[in-house]
Amino acid sequence: MRPMARQETTFTATLLDGVPGVRHAFFTRRGGVSEGSYASLNCGFGSGDRAESVAANRRRAMERLALSGDDLVTVRQTHSADVAVVEAPWTPAQAPGADALVTRAPGVALGVLTADCAPVLFADAEAGVIGAAHAGWRGGLAGILEATVEAMTGLGARARGIVAGIGPCIHQQSYEVGPEFQAAFVGEEAANADFFAPGDGDRRLFDLPGYLERRLAGIGLAAVERLAHDTRGEEDLFFSYRRAVELGETRYGRGLSAIALSGG
Repeated sequence: MRPMARQETTFTATLLDGVPGVRHAFFTRRGGVSEGSYASLNCGFGSGDRAESVAANRRRAMERLALSGDDLVTVRQTHSADVAVVEAPWTPAQAPGADALVTRAPGVALGVLTADCAPVLFADAEAGVIGAAHAGWRGGLAGILEATVEAMTGLGARARGIVAGIGPCIHQQSYEVGPEFQAAFVGEEAANADFFAPGDGDRRLFDLPGYLERRLAGIGLAAVERLAHDTRGEEDLFFSYRRAVELGETRYGRGLSAIALSGG
């Protein structure tokens, strides 16, 4: 796990930085126009923030990838294993329900929105295919990562040609869960006990990025990188659903992660 240098508005994965013809970014909450609980780069239309502020934030984010706001596509995330194949950009109002996107179309930015769940970005340079997945615990258990890779192979990618980056998400020290949560994972596979550490009383601490990294390793990808940022713990950099709940807040922003093929 590579420690990342703090930047003003974005982080990137070294593996994806090295993929020719691919642009990507894991955006922080900095550099936008939203105010209050949404300050400042909130990119989620479903957050309750002003729509015009969200649209402006999405345009700003895309400018950092040398694209326009209209080039960004996102989905209505449902914590599922559903994947959308993107042939051309759609408007937010047209977004289908899914938790991952794949494309081979240049100039289209695939975006996922998170506030503790993990954004996972994929690329196969030789095939010219990219993907982006919203992977929380429900999606991870449901198989969203495997479904994303399967959809990419349907566009001509090969699993052993894909590199993936797991972006900022909630980390184990911040992710306290009950015993029934652990039981669901261990019931799927006994080895999943590796991702739980003791908490207070009967509580457990869950390692979401570690769990996702192992699932990705099981697919047989070329390489996987995990960024060392905890969304719950780094309030100045990231939105966090869990932090909002702990503070009694009902509003919180959504962070954007995006990937695109050059040449559009």
